[in-house]
Amino acid sequence: MTLKDLKIGRSGRVLSVGGEKTLRRRLLEMGVTPGTVVTVKKTAPMGDPVEIILRGYVLSLRLEDAEKITIEELPEKNIDPRASRRHMARKWPRPPRVRGA
Repeated sequence: MTLKDLKIGRSGRVLSVGGEKTLRRRLLEMGVTPGTVVTVKKTAPMGDPVEIILRGYVLSLRLEDAEKITIEELPEKNIDPRASRRHMARKWPRPPRVRGA
């Protein structure tokens, strides 16, 4: 499977980076190395380019370049939809504000 085939919101682990010498070197320098986990964030309205998240940053790739990256799709995690809001729950009431001085 290639990065081009990965659907929006899905993740995969890079197995190999192909392409001609200059393209391969450029992708490796940008952090697309074997073992890296990538997630497809979104695609442009016409489908090209594709925006991926890897190593804490967002990278846009043409589909032609994404086709050269071989990946294995990772299983979808069972995520609790409330998990992102857990940090908002307060355990203690807020202390009263002190006004004036």
